[in-house]
Amino acid sequence: MNAMYEARELARQFNEDEAVWQCYELKRELRRLTGSPSPLSEDLLNDLDWRAAERECRQTRVVGFFHPGKF
Repeated sequence: MNAMYEARELARQFNEDEAVWQCYELKRELRRLTGSPSPLSEDLLNDLDWRAAERECRQTRVVGFFHPGKF
């Protein structure tokens, strides 16, 4: 791979990771501010927040072709 593509890919990955982290921190802060009691452990809640942040912020890359009129 050429260096320009690698640099772009590293920057894209960094930005995506940063977006996930910020989303996760926001979810934790909102949960802390609302103070709603939960029967779940703090570790489990943090894990659920992390998974939700990744689902919301990670890009899904797929390969395929769009065929208009086929759906």
